[in-house]
Amino acid sequence: MSLPPLLVVIPMHSEQLSELQAHFDVVYRPSHQPTPEGWGAEGERVRFVLTNGARGLNAEELSHLPNVALVSALGAGYENLDIAAMRSRNIVAVNGAGANAPTVADQGFALLLAAVRRIPEYDAACRKGVWRDALPMQPGVSGKKLGIVGLGAVGRQFAKRGEGFDMQIGYRNRNRRDDLPAHYQYFDTVLALAEWADYLVVTAPGGAESHHLVNAEVLRALGKQGFLVNLGRGSVVDTAALADALRNGTIAGAGLDVYEGEPSPPAALIDLQNVVLSPHVAGRSPEAEAATLAMFLENTRRYQASEPLLTPL
Repeated sequence: MSLPPLLVVIPMHSEQLSELQAHFDVVYRPSHQPTPEGWGAEGERVRFVLTNGARGLNAEELSHLPNVALVSALGAGYENLDIAAMRSRNIVAVNGAGANAPTVADQGFALLLAAVRRIPEYDAACRKGVWRDALPMQPGVSGKKLGIVGLGAVGRQFAKRGEGFDMQIGYRNRNRRDDLPAHYQYFDTVLALAEWADYLVVTAPGGAESHHLVNAEVLRALGKQGFLVNLGRGSVVDTAALADALRNGTIAGAGLDVYEGEPSPPAALIDLQNVVLSPHVAGRSPEAEAATLAMFLENTRRYQASEPLLTPL
């Protein structure tokens, strides 16, 4: 029996491709940008597509895939998938929500600690022979108020780590959740959450609804002792406003794994010492990659067996 054709439009490691090739007839065409010209005869026979939220798949590309049945975003994000176009053709869309959440939260908490405790600056100073008396004293993390924007799978994992540091947990979601510990505090707006929090962590997905959700007003509310961490999407934070806030002391610092204009470095931020940057690697680890790929394989297996999907969009 022939394997179903799968179009992969994102870069994959050789081990991942080998695993996919055991289940699919893989058409491997990685690209960071949309492909308006399509994929020719190979695209016409494709049944499944594997992409991610940043790369996405738009309506023009879908027009070159007449036989596609299911499109999957490998991670949790799906902001650049044209869901409306897929629904108009009864194409099933799924994502990898929750599969890499522990790894993302690990990286996020590392960024929070590094930003608050100024670890990169201390490291550089130590290598130059600068002793502690010449360096600023930084606050601790334990016992502080942790505000989380978007309490999904990653947000929940981050909150668990915050509890390990005896932090108070507040959150802003589209809707109040009823499956949380009683001491988690819900806020009606991001602004109110920022006014309450010492440290504000963004795990919200990208898209039109969340564009620049963290703006100059929110950063002013977070205040001079406040720190921001962004693990969601770069578009959720207004980069120009953040750069001004960091330069002017409106907030104390930030840690970012995502930023506007990826994959180019964030030009407005790279000369600032009070921001710690990582190149959108929070969801990347051997464990996370194995889990996200396993979720994709299980979703496609279930689709072919007419069973309920794990993460339909």
